Amino acid sequence: MKVLITGGAGFVGARLARALLARGTLAGQNLRALVLADQVTAPADLLADPRVQGRVSPLLAACEGLRSEAFDGVFHLASAVSGECEVDFDLGLRSNLDSTRALLDALRHRTESGAAPTRLVFSSSVAVYGPDPAVPMPAVVTDTTLPAPQTSYGTHKLICEHLVADYTRKGYIDGRAARLMTVAVRPGRPNGAASSFFSGIIREPLAGVESVCPVSPDVQHPVSSPALTVRGLIAVYEASREAFVGRTALNLPALNVSVQQMLDALLAVAGPRVRSLVRFERDERIAGIVANWPRAASAQRAAGLGLLPERHFEDIIRQYVADNAGNPQALKGMQS
Repeated sequence: MKVLITGGAGFVGARLARALLARGTLAGQNLRALVLADQVTAPADLLADPRVQGRVSPLLAACEGLRSEAFDGVFHLASAVSGECEVDFDLGLRSNLDSTRALLDALRHRTESGAAPTRLVFSSSVAVYGPDPAVPMPAVVTDTTLPAPQTSYGTHKLICEHLVADYTRKGYIDGRAARLMTVAVRPGRPNGAASSFFSGIIREPLAGVESVCPVSPDVQHPVSSPALTVRGLIAVYEASREAFVGRTALNLPALNVSVQQMLDALLAVAGPRVRSLVRFERDERIAGIVANWPRAASAQRAAGLGLLPERHFEDIIRQYVADNAGNPQALKGMQS
């Protein structure tokens, strides 16, 4: 089979690609070709695999060519992130809405030409939820909580969920949308996402670098490890339509945790010297965005697919430490 990952050079996309290559199969079919489409070059280890083809261009520009290319499956991860969309409204519309519709129309063109509908997994976000005077946000958002996004990014994700559902209803694709929780701990440098600090307050101290937390320690939020996020995307792809239950998006599993609990876990895993590298300095822009996000989430439909959240945030930190065992700089704080 031939699979496309948009955003395939990003952290989650690259990790998903490695998982698929290691498995060698997806939904019972042998993985013959994996196309990683992104605006930057994919990691060298992925490009070294003969099954992998990297493509570098904006997704919107690439979609015309995709109309004539057959894919058995697509993981659509590419998007502008939350902070970027708030700063540059047109960038968000172009990267999230215009690109998604262009991709869906490319797949629709193949179906209308006689091909079987391509299976597509769309990575939505917990950011589709938010408080609204007409729709109060519950203490725990569920698969059936009415979304009321309070950011452009969350609005884009919700619109795309409905596009995926409608293209599926029409038979143009076999689409599924999964709402990702905030993924932590991400490696590398901070990105433009408002949620970036959830990784930064763990990643930077482990590397021996000071980190600034822009929100108060009592802020609570649902998070998920990179490994569980990737496992969830694959499970959603492989689920039958009956097991997925309908066409609306489902939540992926979440560990509901406060910033204080995250830092307590950092203390338990890495010790007081590493924990002392985190200081609080409120950023009103970030704090204002985060204040409109869910404090906790559940994932009943995902549980039906065998997906459950991690039990402790310490386990997520230890996963990051294990992933970086060969990278002394990433764990420099633990070694000094």
